[in-house]
Amino acid sequence: MTDYAPDQEMEIEALEAILMDEFKEIHSSESGLNTSNRCFQITLSPQDDDADDSTATPVLLALIFSHTEKYPDEPPLLNVKSLKGIQVSDLRVLKEKLDQEASENLGMAMVYTLFTSAKEWLSERFAEDADTENFDDEETAKDEVIIPHGEPVTVDTFLAWRERFEAELALERAKLMPESALSAPKEKKISGRQWFESGRASAKGAAAVAEGSDVEVEEDIDFDDEDFEDDEDDMLEHYLHHA
Repeated sequence: MTDYAPDQEMEIEALEAILMDEFKEIHSSESGLNTSNRCFQITLSPQDDDADDSTATPVLLALIFSHTEKYPDEPPLLNVKSLKGIQVSDLRVLKEKLDQEASENLGMAMVYTLFTSAKEWLSERFAEDADTENFDDEETAKDEVIIPHGEPVTVDTFLAWRERFEAELALERAKLMPESALSAPKEKKISGRQWFESGRASAKGAAAVAEGSDVEVEEDIDFDDEDFEDDEDDMLEHYLHHA
């Protein structure tokens, strides 16, 4: 008849040396197992072993086991218990996973293997929750951030904009002047302002450029006088709209 006790005791000593404070013996009445044999509890968290201890641990799990008479030729008695933040449904999933792995590792000391598997499951399961929470926090932060558009309006910035605006407007007006007005001899040329103020950019654009001038209009251009009459209030409103 095989004596399993020495191998079981050797495994207990190895677990104590490896897990240290995470490993302890508990009374069978605390284990939730139907046994009077020695019972042990391993405390697990999803954190890495070298994680900062000051970081709050969101979940804690207790892996409880007891050797049966013929362990490791038969599975150990197992129980999982939430010490912090783990739902009963998650505990059921983990228990089924560990029972399956125990049946696949018969004939060898397996408690440390089960401990490693439970820790990996815990890390993966609750890392997903942490990622989801971080994503939600980031989205909330984005929603709360108010991004300013444009720049503050001051007298200086408005005057600078108005100067640019008038220069651009003058350029557009120059583009619309007849080529005859632009190519006339110097003494007969008129400014864009004179051309528009002369009233010759009328509905039919057929009159001479200025009184006494022999520069002719080559094409019909339809403008209303009010098209180019912008007072400062209108310009300020335009500036604020595009700032």
